[in-house]
Amino acid sequence: MLKKGLAVLAIAALLVGPVFAQDMKGPPAAGHAAAAAEEKASGAAAQVGFALALGLAIAAFGGALGQSNAIAKAVDAVARQPEAGARIQGMMIIGLALIETLVIYMLLICFMWGDKVK
Repeated sequence: MLKKGLAVLAIAALLVGPVFAQDMKGPPAAGHAAAAAEEKASGAAAQVGFALALGLAIAAFGGALGQSNAIAKAVDAVARQPEAGARIQGMMIIGLALIETLVIYMLLICFMWGDKVK
């Protein structure tokens, strides 16, 4: 599992490389300081937007892995001890709610910081 995760991260790192490529423009002409400041602010907003999207993707991916692992372990436990199925199911639902809460927190952060992205 660790090798697959590292492979996915390596592929993602290779694919997001062009995002960080910058346009090599010369210095702004004298009197165009406002335009240069606006361009710098739009670049920062783009970086915030990229960070929010990447953070939400990582949170959703991690939450999905956690939930699938929790459900697999619960099904395995019920298969071994069917009489404890109700207790296991209750604990699993609480665990799934806590895992999903972390993803919802990241979504909330995206909404809070989303107005900073133009």
